[in-house]
Amino acid sequence: MKVLQTAVRLLARIVTGIIALSFLLGWYAAMTVFLFSLRDETRPADAAIVLGAAVVRDRPSAVFRERINHAIQLYHDGTVQKLIFTGGVGNRDELAEAEVGRNYAIARGVDPADILLETSSTSTYENLLNARLVAQQNGLETFLIVSTPNHMRRALAVADDLQMEAYSSPTRSIRWISSVTRTYSYVREVVAFSVYLLNLS
Repeated sequence: MKVLQTAVRLLARIVTGIIALSFLLGWYAAMTVFLFSLRDETRPADAAIVLGAAVVRDRPSAVFRERINHAIQLYHDGTVQKLIFTGGVGNRDELAEAEVGRNYAIARGVDPADILLETSSTSTYENLLNARLVAQQNGLETFLIVSTPNHMRRALAVADDLQMEAYSSPTRSIRWISSVTRTYSYVREVVAFSVYLLNLS
C-alpha cells in the first residue's frame, strides 16, 4: 500500500511537471512569436525568399498574394536582385505554389530571368531547405524572407538552423477577414513554433 501511495505521488509530480513545462513553453512561444512579428529587418540582399501559401484555382490566395506583392516591391525598389518562390503542388491544384508566384510576378513586371523556383516543398522547413540549394546553385548568399508577420519567428529559426544569412521582411498589408481569423492564425503559429522547438530538443 505504501509503495502504491509513493508511486501515485511520484506520478502526480511528473504530470504536474509536464503541465508546468508545457505552460512555460507555450508562454515562451506566444511571446516570441508576437514580439518577432513586430520586427522588420529589411535591408539589401541577394534575393527574397517568398514562402509558399495556399493557391486557389491556380491563383494565389489573399495571403500568398500579399507575400508576392511585397517581394515584387522589394525587387522593383532594388532591395533584392532575385526572387525565389517556394512551394509544391497542393491538393486539387495543377500548378505548384512557386509556379503561381512566378506567373503573378512576371505579369507585374519582374524579369523572368530574375526568378528562381523550388517546386517540391510542403512545409516551411522544406521551403527554406530547398531554397538554400537553389540559392547555392546560383551564387546567392544573403536573403530576405518574405511571409506574414506571425510566421517570421519560425521561418527565421529554420533559416538559422540551416546556417543561412537571412533577415525578416514581413508583409504588412494583409487584410484579415475577422479578428477570429487573426487569432486563429496567431494560435496556429504559436503551436507550430512550439512543436518546432520540441523537435530540436
